[in-house]
Amino acid sequence: MHMSPRRPATRLLTALIIAGLAFGAGAQSERRLPDLGSSANALISPQEAQDYGAAMLRQMRALNMVVDDPLLNDYIKNLGFRLVAACSRPKDHFAFFIAKDPEINAFAAPGGYIAVNSGLFVIAQNQSELAAVIAHEIGHITQHHLQRAFEASKKDAPLLALVLLGAIAAGSTHNGGDAGMAVLTGGQGLLEQKQINFTRKDETEADRVGIQTLANAGFDPDAMADFFQRMEDVMSTGAGGEDVPALLQDHPVTSIRISDAKARARQLIAQQKLRPSGLTLDKSQWASQTAPIPYVKDPTRLLATPHHDADDLDTFLLMRERVRVLAGDAQQLSLYYSSNLAKRHDFDTPSNRYGYALALTRSGNGSKAVTELQPLLVAHPGNQILRLAMAGAHLQAGQRTQALAIYSDLNAASPRNRAISLDYAKALTQGGDKAQAAQAAALLRPLLDESDEPDIYTAYARASDKAGNSELAGEAFADASYLSGRPFDAVEQLKRLLKRPDLDYYARARIQGRLAELTPLVMELRKRRIKTPDNPDSGQQQ
Repeated sequence: MHMSPRRPATRLLTALIIAGLAFGAGAQSERRLPDLGSSANALISPQEAQDYGAAMLRQMRALNMVVDDPLLNDYIKNLGFRLVAACSRPKDHFAFFIAKDPEINAFAAPGGYIAVNSGLFVIAQNQSELAAVIAHEIGHITQHHLQRAFEASKKDAPLLALVLLGAIAAGSTHNGGDAGMAVLTGGQGLLEQKQINFTRKDETEADRVGIQTLANAGFDPDAMADFFQRMEDVMSTGAGGEDVPALLQDHPVTSIRISDAKARARQLIAQQKLRPSGLTLDKSQWASQTAPIPYVKDPTRLLATPHHDADDLDTFLLMRERVRVLAGDAQQLSLYYSSNLAKRHDFDTPSNRYGYALALTRSGNGSKAVTELQPLLVAHPGNQILRLAMAGAHLQAGQRTQALAIYSDLNAASPRNRAISLDYAKALTQGGDKAQAAQAAALLRPLLDESDEPDIYTAYARASDKAGNSELAGEAFADASYLSGRPFDAVEQLKRLLKRPDLDYYARARIQGRLAELTPLVMELRKRRIKTPDNPDSGQQQ
C-alpha cells in the first residue's frame, strides 16, 4: 500500500488565511497591514514558510512553469544539498528545482525553496558557475534577507507577494502583477522589479557567504565573480531594457561588487593553500571521536579523492543540454543541433550529440536518435545517462524489446533510482500486459513515500489501473492532481472513489482521511475566490 506524500493541510489553511488578510490589506489602500513587530517570523513560522514554498511549487506546476524530470531533479538537488552541507545553516529546510523560464535568473522563496531558471542553467559554462548562483541564493536564505525585505517593504507590497513566490523572484520578471498573486491566482505575471528588492548590502552579504559556501563545498571560489563578470559583459554590449539579463536587473552587478567577490575568492584560495595537503584524520582516534559506521574498516578511505576514468563525461554538460531540450521546443532544437553540428566543428561535442539525440527522440525520430547515441556509447559504454537516453530512443522507435533490456540492466545496477524506475515503469506499462503493469507498479511504489513529483504518481496510477488495481490507481491520480496544483480535482476524484461499493475498511478510511485533509483547503480557496486552474468558481477552468 502506498503512502501519500506529507501534506500539512491544516498549516497551509492557516497560511492561506494569513495571505488572504494580507491581500485584503494590499487591495484596499485605506487598510493597514498587521504590525509584525521586529520580524516577519512573528506572523510566519518556519513551518508555515515551508508550506508556502510547497504551495508555490504546486501552483507553478499547475502553470507548467517547472521542468519536472527525475534525472534533472536529482542533479539539482544533489548540487544544492552539497552546498547546503557547507553553508552556515545546514540544518535549515531547503528544496531545489528548475523553473521553466528562459530568463537568465534564479530565485529563492520562503521555506528555503530555491529555483534555477532554465535560461540560466543553459548559459552556465560549468558546474562551478551554476553552484555559485545557487550558493548566492542560499546566502539570501541563511542571512534572512526575505524577512529584511519584507520589513522594508511591508508598507508598499502585500505579504502575499513575499510568502507565495518569495521576494527575490529572481527568475520571474514578466511585467504584470505581484508574484504571489500571479502564482496563486494562476496568472502569468510574476513579481515586478519595483515590488521587493534586496538592498545592495544584502547582495554583498549574499555574495560573501555564498563564496565561502562555494569554497567550503570544494568549488572554485572565483566562479561567482567570473559568472557575474560575464553577465556584465553581456549587459555592456546591449542597449538596456530587454537586452539586460534579468539576473542583473534583480541582482545589480557593479565593478566594485565584482572586485569584492574576486578579493574574497583570493583570500579563500590563500587560506586553502595553508591547509595540509594530505589526510588529517587519525585512524587510531576515529572510534573515540565519532560514532562507528557499519562495514567501514578504514575511515580514511571515505576522504580519498574518488577515481575518475580519463574519458568520463562531464555530467553538468549533459544535464545542461537536457535542460535545454526539456524546457524548449524539441522540433526547433533538432534543427538547432543539426545545423550547428554541420557548420561548426567546435560544436561537435558529446554533450551536444546527447542533446541532439534527446531532441530527436522527443520530436518523434527515435531511430535517428539511436544512430546518434551509438558512437557515444561505444566511447562511454558505462555511462548511465547515455544508456537511459538510448533506451528511450529505442522505445520511441518502436523497438520495445531492446528498450526493456537496457532498462532492466540499468535497474539491476541502480535499484530505486528514480529516473530509471520511472522510465522503466512507463515502458513496461506502455504496450505491456497485466503482469508487466504490476511489475511497473512495484517499481514505483517505493518511490511514493518521499516524492512530490506528479509524474511518478501518474505513472504509478496508470500501472496500477492496467494491473487491475483501480482503487490504488484512483488514489494515485488524486495525489498527482494535488501535487500538480489542482486540489479541487483531487477532492472530486476522492469523492468518486468513496462511492465505490467494493472498498474495504482500510481503503475507505485512508480515502476519508485524505478528504478530511484537503476539504478545508479547497473550501478556503473557494471562500476567498482564489483562482486555481481547477477551481469551478475561479473562471479559470482549463
